[in-house]
Amino acid sequence: MTQTRDKLPDIRQVQLFNAPIEKVWAAVATAEGISAWFMPNDFEPVVGHEFHLDSGPYGKSPCKVTEVDPPNRLSFHWGRDWVITFELSARGDQTEFTLIHGGWSAEGATEFGEPHDVVRDRMNGGWVGLVKKLGEYVQV
Repeated sequence: MTQTRDKLPDIRQVQLFNAPIEKVWAAVATAEGISAWFMPNDFEPVVGHEFHLDSGPYGKSPCKVTEVDPPNRLSFHWGRDWVITFELSARGDQTEFTLIHGGWSAEGATEFGEPHDVVRDRMNGGWVGLVKKLGEYVQV
């Protein structure tokens, strides 16, 4: 009998930006754009590209691009367990942006030994501020 991991819900943040989809795509699908609102990185929008997010005191986190569908969807693995997805949908001159941070499990722990349930709550709050920062970046 195999044991299944109890999943914790994905983090989801949805925001409507007063910016065209192409501008939001450039902010989430280029190294320069991602650095402006999230973390320094060596990202390239190519499936299979391995890159790092420089998370300051936590060091450089290994990542790998898993999906690129311009200008609507981008996904990458972050660290050992997480999957980050950015979904964009044009709404006239505006863009609906959805962030999904998945890969959480009740028994899981980060590479630093912190339980997923504790880190998930902290990161959920962190994403609120990051999505706001993204909005400020693209709505200039």
